Amino acid sequence: MFHIPISCLKYLCDVDVVEEETHFTSVSAHVLIGEIMVCNWDLQKIKEDINDVEKRLKNIIDVLGRIETTSTFIKFFLFF
Repeated sequence: MFHIPISCLKYLCDVDVVEEETHFTSVSAHVLIGEIMVCNWDLQKIKEDINDVEKRLKNIIDVLGRIETTSTFIKFFLFF
């Protein structure tokens, strides 16, 4: 975590960033690892959902392409 002293709020100037002392423990490491694992699971689920949507869209495009091809064939066959 960082502290940003804002001593010159009225002026356009550089702001010093001072790093706080952090107490990193094995407990906090386990918490972070757990959060990363949950995020990883969420991302995996999102990837699977995206793949499912892509498959559905490909099927829809395929069906629409067949309808277009069929209607063009029928028009050609009926009028010529």
